[in-house]
Amino acid sequence: MRPAAGSWIILLATAFAGSVVSTHASGETVERVESYTIIGKTGIELYRSIGERGPKVGAARTIAHTNFKLTWSRKYKPQDDGGCTLVSARPKLIITYTLPKPAGDLPATTRKQWDAFIQGVHRHEEVHGVHIKEMLAEIEEATIGFSVADDPKCQKVRKAIIPSLSQASLRQRERSRDFDRAEMGDGGNMHRLILALVNGQ
Repeated sequence: MRPAAGSWIILLATAFAGSVVSTHASGETVERVESYTIIGKTGIELYRSIGERGPKVGAARTIAHTNFKLTWSRKYKPQDDGGCTLVSARPKLIITYTLPKPAGDLPATTRKQWDAFIQGVHRHEEVHGVHIKEMLAEIEEATIGFSVADDPKCQKVRKAIIPSLSQASLRQRERSRDFDRAEMGDGGNMHRLILALVNGQ
């Protein structure tokens, strides 16, 4: 999400140190959290600092950002009939959540407000992570076992799976945009969290 020029409402695009690694039969998923530093002693000061220091997505700054890197080890097998099949595809997915972190200790009241805010932001970004993991599962479902006839050198099949990859990626981006729009609209969860922070509630 991104802010409108001159607006207090900064949108989320997509922290703390650490990572979570999960392995499964088909591959590995790493989820890690990084931070950027903000300054301030009140909610409004912290939010202003987010507007000045938040990660850039395009031309706008964001409160937080979820990014990912997806690589594959694929095995193609020529078939006796002259075709070729993608028999396995082992993914490695790295999801990185980038979240704001105050530079120093906060007054007790501000700390309570900040904790509620950042927990909500983190949960929001984790939904983007779920969308990414579901995209991966969709790609696996659509491509593993995919065959192309008359492809003894397994060249055609590599190109033939590209539309499935593109469609899954497009659906993931659309879902994330729709989710951000709902969360940041009037009365949406993120909209309420932002207002509570800047109004000191």
